[in-house]
Amino acid sequence: MTACDDCLRRTALVARLAPHVERARHERRRLRELLALSDDELIAALSGDRRGEIARAHEHFDAARARERAAIAAIDPVCRHDERYPPCLLEAADAPSILHVAGDAGLLARLAGAEAPAVAIVGARRAGAEGLQVALALGRGLAAAGVTVVSGMALGIDSAAHAGALEVGGPTITVLAGGADVAYPASKRHLHRELVRTQAAISEMPPGFKPFRWCFPARNRTIAGLASLTIVVEATERSGSLITADLAQELGRSVGAVPGSVTASRCAGSNALLRDGALVIRHAQDALDEALGIGVATALTGRRPEDLEPALRGLLRRVEDGRDTVSALAATPAEARQAMAALSELELLGFLRRGPGGRYVRLL
Repeated sequence: MTACDDCLRRTALVARLAPHVERARHERRRLRELLALSDDELIAALSGDRRGEIARAHEHFDAARARERAAIAAIDPVCRHDERYPPCLLEAADAPSILHVAGDAGLLARLAGAEAPAVAIVGARRAGAEGLQVALALGRGLAAAGVTVVSGMALGIDSAAHAGALEVGGPTITVLAGGADVAYPASKRHLHRELVRTQAAISEMPPGFKPFRWCFPARNRTIAGLASLTIVVEATERSGSLITADLAQELGRSVGAVPGSVTASRCAGSNALLRDGALVIRHAQDALDEALGIGVATALTGRRPEDLEPALRGLLRRVEDGRDTVSALAATPAEARQAMAALSELELLGFLRRGPGGRYVRLL
């Protein structure tokens, strides 16, 4: 199915009015209320003395030309009338009219068919080494169980979550504030290429679009809307990740957070979510239990901590409790050799991953 004319026209209108939306945001107008307006209402609300010009351009919109531009950019526009469009997004009045997909549109169809849930992982751009490792482990563990990892490809936590999912072959979807065919930030070109090649990048904005500041919170509503659970890994008190968490809560979706240091400002926002009742997410198994149901993921993967021999099970518990390096687990060279062998076995079984500084993080 190709995107319908009306949805293509709506998308072009929002892109044309993007500078006006930016000004409206400076005037403290609520973004979600603006994006929920009809076409005529949006033109009247934002276009000012250019109203006639914008209305005429909207009336004479060339849908065939828009489809041609999408095809040239290797973009598949999936409109809200398409059976591949995830119905979970339509619970919000301001849902995007079109999701422009670079890559495998089948990942959207997978969500639309409710074959498996999606989990959003978001967090600080300037994340600490531990936060990055946790995000990588969450992405890897969730994707290994068939859960779609959704994030925004931002520096830090977002990119780490995608990278973790890619390590096990996905599935993962990045939601971009600009065109789905454009890597943002530019420093993540390689990640964007890999996501488009093997997974999917999506955007409500047309190909080639360069984002305004308002496009990032708008992007966050799509991230929250696609996911049954949103996990925040490291966030300051004013982090954009908290916007995603708020949007998820407004939609009645679950919100979780990874506990962080109480003295680190980069964890103040995520720790506040926990104070206010967010789910505690320590590792991928916690997220899988929430997304799939307790015990379902272990049945799918065939890997359960309970099935490990007692020595390995005890070592896994010690790593989870914070003794996550060989030096913390062993007092003698002989014990260190035994610990290394056991840690390697747990890593091969998929329960642990070795990160920076020789620290191990639990995956399942």
